[in-house]
Amino acid sequence: MSIIYGQHVRLRAVERADVEHFYDWVNDPDVTFGLALYLPISREAEDHWYERLAERDLNERPLAVDVREGDGWRLIGNCAVFGIDWLARSGELGIMIGDKSAWGKGYGTEVIRLLTAHCFGTLNLNRVHLRVYAKNLRARRSYQKAGLVEEGTLRQGVYKHGEYDDVIVMSILRDEWRATGREG
Repeated sequence: MSIIYGQHVRLRAVERADVEHFYDWVNDPDVTFGLALYLPISREAEDHWYERLAERDLNERPLAVDVREGDGWRLIGNCAVFGIDWLARSGELGIMIGDKSAWGKGYGTEVIRLLTAHCFGTLNLNRVHLRVYAKNLRARRSYQKAGLVEEGTLRQGVYKHGEYDDVIVMSILRDEWRATGREG
């Protein structure tokens, strides 16, 4: 797969130099508030994660998220399609905008739009979904702007920071995506 370009962001293969940023972000409580991570991750574990990327299915390897900055690009996070069920033609999305200076600028929405276009236009999936914590209102709004709809709730589906939170399942189908006019 080549680089996927949007208006403000691009999705590209993860490089070794990205790992230092990922390590910092996955150990930042503000960043991991909305992620499944709840324990610190060592630099060695993050390096090991990177070393194993080549073993993954090419379609499920994470992508680095860069934002245009002047004449160049700056890394702000990563994203992925994973858990692809080729028979049902479905997959799950994941995203981490780790650079807090990039929060609230619409980059997450653009990333989800690019990922869904990739899922439907390149991978030929029919359904994509993600899971988001009910308390993560900023992410939920971002996903709704990208066209995903809330389809169900896993009541008290996660325990983090000493309390339970609901997990909201959001999805978009190929026909719904086509209806948004974002195909091309």
